Amino acid sequence: MSFYSRQDRHLPVRPNLDQLKHQAKDLLRAVRRGDKEAIEEFRRYHPEPSRFALNADEMSAHLTQDACAPIKLADAQLALARSYQAPSWPRLVQACNLIDAIWRDDVDTVRRIVTENPKLLHENALVRNSNWGPPLSYAANLGRDEIIKLLYKFGAMDLEHAMGRALLQSKVETAAILHELLGSPLPPAGSLGGPAYTLSTQGTAFALRVGAPVRDEDGQRLAPVDVVLETDSRNPKAKHEILEMYVAHGLELPDTPTMALHRGRIDLLEKHLRRDPRLLERTFTHEEIYPPEMGCHDELQATQGTPLKGTTLLHLCADYDEIEIARWLLEKGMDVNARAVIDAGGFGGHTALFATVVSQPNFWMNYQNRPQRAPFTQLLLDHGADPNLRASLRKQLHPGYGPKYDVTKTYEYRDVTALSWGQQFHAQVFVSESAMKLIEERGGRE
Repeated sequence: MSFYSRQDRHLPVRPNLDQLKHQAKDLLRAVRRGDKEAIEEFRRYHPEPSRFALNADEMSAHLTQDACAPIKLADAQLALARSYQAPSWPRLVQACNLIDAIWRDDVDTVRRIVTENPKLLHENALVRNSNWGPPLSYAANLGRDEIIKLLYKFGAMDLEHAMGRALLQSKVETAAILHELLGSPLPPAGSLGGPAYTLSTQGTAFALRVGAPVRDEDGQRLAPVDVVLETDSRNPKAKHEILEMYVAHGLELPDTPTMALHRGRIDLLEKHLRRDPRLLERTFTHEEIYPPEMGCHDELQATQGTPLKGTTLLHLCADYDEIEIARWLLEKGMDVNARAVIDAGGFGGHTALFATVVSQPNFWMNYQNRPQRAPFTQLLLDHGADPNLRASLRKQLHPGYGPKYDVTKTYEYRDVTALSWGQQFHAQVFVSESAMKLIEERGGRE
């Protein structure tokens, strides 16, 4: 049995050099005691593993030959660095020091590092391929304006990418500086994509203000409505504001109940209800929720917790954190126990209560260690949600959640209650413990 802990080698956005030093020492100790997993990792990443006797058999075979070199800390550090896609340990240390200086807004240290190593200006700050980009773009993510000016003066060229990162991170003042350094051009066609993904109202407003188009010269949609609807972010107010900005700049959105919900427009939902008195009983297809004409994709690409295909407006509210619209629906007489469509395979039939137990808002609550709260679950239970209705569901996670979570397999959950749906779900980061506790208190069973 191996006691060596090999993590997936992937530098975090802000790597910790002390932790990397400890990892190198752990690798060295594990190889010396003959741990198979550690030896396998060392062989895979060290450029000359044959120079070392790494297990008992090799040591015995070399007793009568020239002795193999003993493995030293420097060897383990080299193997570890290469596992992180750095060519050497000094290069990995260099990356950590540069990133740390950018985080601390230490202009002098950044100047010293890039003066000694000017090629760093054009390499990824994290060594590996990363959306955070070279040092100037990395600094743009954090709004380090003086460092940006310094790196530009030294010859950094990634201004356009840096501006996109600044907009994605809502660093509007930084984006303005970069825009000026670029010569104040019209933004490229995809400039609205970054702030759409993070639901950055400030970034979107800036991009539109400096001329980012929502349509091309032929009138075709450029505004990334699909990104706004399908992103893993959950911020109802920001989502509403961004969609309304697109409309204000000339984009037409579908006149549907689901789009009215996406826009947070109860006034439009009122109109739909007057036109269709059975609206609160309706279920909606995936294409109605995520319209292809707005660039939306298949079910797997539309980030959500409990499946939304074939569900009601109330189900949508739970995953998109639209609690005010949910209250409106219930006040208008919506059945709190309305079920999703059951497909040919027998999957579906779940109520909105299921969607409060496994949801995208829960992911962020757990991932960011926010206080455990379940206001949606409380609302539904207070309006008579049955905690023991059963349904069958299947779920495959969006590819973006790999490799930490299994994104390759479709999991099936047959005849589960909302409580057992949460208990059995294969990625517990999407599950609300507070929701399950409330359901149990109301008599919910597995």
